[in-house]
Amino acid sequence: MHPNLAEPGRPVIVVYGPTASGKSDLAVSLAERLDGIVVNADSLQLYTELKILTARPDDSALSRAQHRLFGILPVSEPGSAALWRDLALSEIAAARALGKYPIITGGSGLYLKTLIEGLSPVPPADAEARARASALHDEIGGEAFRVALASRDPVAATRLMAGDRQRLIRAWEVVEATGTSLSDWQKQPRDPAHRLTFYFVGLMPERSHLYERIDRRFETMLELGALAEATRFDALRLSPSLPSNKALGLPELRRHIRGEIELSAATRLAQQASRNYAKRQVTWFRHQLPIENNSSTSHVRHAQFAELSERNLDEIISFILRPG
Repeated sequence: MHPNLAEPGRPVIVVYGPTASGKSDLAVSLAERLDGIVVNADSLQLYTELKILTARPDDSALSRAQHRLFGILPVSEPGSAALWRDLALSEIAAARALGKYPIITGGSGLYLKTLIEGLSPVPPADAEARARASALHDEIGGEAFRVALASRDPVAATRLMAGDRQRLIRAWEVVEATGTSLSDWQKQPRDPAHRLTFYFVGLMPERSHLYERIDRRFETMLELGALAEATRFDALRLSPSLPSNKALGLPELRRHIRGEIELSAATRLAQQASRNYAKRQVTWFRHQLPIENNSSTSHVRHAQFAELSERNLDEIISFILRPG
């Protein structure tokens, strides 16, 4: 355990909410008012080449507060919750050592969950087992591979979709390399590896307002050069299994780039995909976010607001600074 994470000390502020809810603006405002450092918890804002489509902080936001873990990975590298968690804990320790508030912000719920609860003791990747699994997947296809996996890890096979190549192969790799299914490994107790206090601040706009923001933001992305960014990405010809392919709006713009649909159709489809994603995020946060104190090594406090306003900002700061 990092020595700067062994005692509760200054709390970690976690700003969460669905896409386009105003998380980034709130995080920057809190960093200004509380002397904090903003740390990214969005799985796709990690990627260097996807600045516009992932709505990374612009130059104005970067000038107002220090930001960490934004645009640090090439799109050719598969990011993961485990990788991010290690990086985030280092940034949290560094911020606390400077006497600053770490302000985690992003919509990747799994990242936030692993930060608080820790990771299951799943063994590291086994290159040889993974290569064999990849070759088999390529030979028989996703659905047949999933059926074959069911005999070795029925829980994973039931949970995963046939098109989820990366996770299917990982499940096969683990059971082949260790003799124990990934599902059984994930049942093992988790170790948070810290004694941090978390203050969760949620932004949950009314649905119609959120959807309007999502539609308007994608139009703004196009004005800022999202199509050119998608064109550069498409030219890289990366493996379709890489997580970077999942950036909201990217699949639809690539269809336009390849001449399959008009830009207007790509825009409508991208906006719909973003609205659907926001709906799934809200459901996940409602049922899965670890905002109860379930760990003996960490403490969690929680507050939620519909919108970001000056009044709400004052309430949020009072919530953070209130003792206990």
